[in-house]
Amino acid sequence: MQHAVIRKAVFPVAGLGTRFLPATKASPKEMLPVVDKPLIQYAVEEAVAAGVTELIFVTGRGKRAIEDHFDQAYELEQALALGKKTRLLEEVRSILPKGVNCMFVRQAQPLGLGHAVLCAQSAVGNEPFAVLLADDLIDARTPVLTQMARVYGKQQASVVAVARVPKSEISRYGVVAIAQRSRSPHVISGIVEKPSAAQAPSRLGVVGRYILTPGIFAELNRSRAGQGGEIQLTDAIARLQRRETVLAFEFAGRRFDCGSKLGYLEANVELAKKHAEIGPAFRRYLRRISR
Repeated sequence: MQHAVIRKAVFPVAGLGTRFLPATKASPKEMLPVVDKPLIQYAVEEAVAAGVTELIFVTGRGKRAIEDHFDQAYELEQALALGKKTRLLEEVRSILPKGVNCMFVRQAQPLGLGHAVLCAQSAVGNEPFAVLLADDLIDARTPVLTQMARVYGKQQASVVAVARVPKSEISRYGVVAIAQRSRSPHVISGIVEKPSAAQAPSRLGVVGRYILTPGIFAELNRSRAGQGGEIQLTDAIARLQRRETVLAFEFAGRRFDCGSKLGYLEANVELAKKHAEIGPAFRRYLRRISR
């Protein structure tokens, strides 16, 4: 059965966030703020803009703050209403738009991204779905998942977001193999997890956005632990492309690796410069300190 619309999105949020310790000792890394919104909210807003109505969070220990963030806060809303803080009240109420539902699934063991996606199988069912990694914040005129959903709508095939990465960083990514001189969206002929620069089949690294057919679950169910002792999503995609078309899509937008401290700081600076409330003043500040 073909589906024209992606209704469900999976958010793997069970990671420990060790690169941001001690800030993430008691608070999920996905709740780290970029200007005035947590990372996970940017990812959710991107999914909702693409037409997603079912949000599936794959959580672990210490992630209750994410559930609370997307829950209704009666006391806070009442206080804002009594204080006639209308704009703030609207912002709080819009965190989870009407008609959008949340589901929380537990990943009991930290067995990797592939395992996290597999934990969501019963919630996803037999339909295509998106996977968004909150660590990858992508600033784009047209939200990246919307761009990918358009590709899926035309091709009815899994779509993996990719970006060209420097040789010096290629070993940090899953890297796709494609035909020479092909144009995006490329048909994937293979995918390798964290290859050396010499072994990388291309310069196109996978970033944290996927639209996957339910066929991925069969591949994940037969997966064994790979590199790092984890079940790798890229390994399952590599097997999926042998029996289904899988596309690599070079999206339009700027990606910030908010899983790293430098990328996180860059995201804060760049989005603060564009912020409707503080942008002009912040840009003046940057010009002043750069003299």
